[in-house]
Parts: sequence; C-alpha cells; structure tokens
Amino acid sequence: MSANENTTNDNEQEILNADGENVVEIETAETKKSEEDFKAKYYYLAAEFDNARKRFEREKENLIKFGNDKILTSLITVVDNFDLTVNALKSDNDDKVQNIVKGIDMVRNQFLDVLKSNGLTQVEALGKTFDPNFHEAVAQAPAPGKEDQEVITEYQRGYTLNGRLLRAAKVVVANNN
Repeated sequence: MSANENTTNDNEQEILNADGENVVEIETAETKKSEEDFKAKYYYLAAEFDNARKRFEREKENLIKFGNDKILTSLITVVDNFDLTVNALKSDNDDKVQNIVKGIDMVRNQFLDVLKSNGLTQVEALGKTFDPNFHEAVAQAPAPGKEDQEVITEYQRGYTLNGRLLRAAKVVVANNN
C-alpha cells in the first residue's frame, strides 16, 4: 500500500469506528446548512437582479420622459420670441403686416403643438393664486377687485415637461394690504 491509500483507509476506518448515527446526523446537518446558505445566496442574488432590472426600467422611462428637456428649454425662448413679435406687430393697422402677424401666429401655434406632443405644457398663471412651485414673483402690486396673492400680470410664461417644471412663470402678484 502507498501512503495515500493508507491515509484514505485510516479515514474510512475512523468513520466506520465512530457511531454511525451521529456521523450521519452531523453530515446531514452540515449538508442542510450549506443548502440553506446556497438558497439564501440564490434568493438574495435573484432579488438584487430583480431590483436592478426595475431600477434600469425606471431610469429608462425617465430618460424617455425627460431626456429632451435641455433642447425643449432652449426652444422655449423661440416661442417667447414669436410671442414678442406677434404682440409688437398686432397694433399695426397695415393689412400686409396683419397678414404677416397671422402667419407668424400660425407658425407659433404649430410649433407649440409639436412641443405639446413631446410633453411640454404651459403653466397657467393669470387669475390663479400664486404658487411658488410654478410661479416666480417679480413684483407685487395693489389690485383692487383682485384677491390677495392672485397673479395679475404674466411677464414670461412658465412651462412643464411631463409634470416637471422646466421654467417658472414670471408674474406680478396682487397685494391688497
């Protein structure tokens, strides 16, 4: 016999000489414990994977919903310029100028429709109660006949993108105190 075989036989002999039930119970308890550890690790990894998948889905949805906010914020200034142009030229009595104003207004409305289809909406301000979440007060003014904290003038429109504020409306608020 070689040394390796002798060691193996000695180990086998020791196992055979020991009380068989106790050895089986010890081996079973150790086996069950290792199986439970394996199951616990498996369930932990499965839960971690599921949480990562859900987090990835939420991030993907947010990217789709709000990924274009930078460009839409930039395009809001274009809408502001359309508004300024239309308001400046409305008072002109020349028919040709009025036709140009109608054309600019049509392009403005079409442009706003495209922005709305991408989730952009205007913040309602005039006649509403001042809401610091959507309005930025640039001034307060006395306004008889208006409620206190009611928006009486809108200097710049505010916009939201899918419910998230992109730009607050710059407003004047009634102060009757």
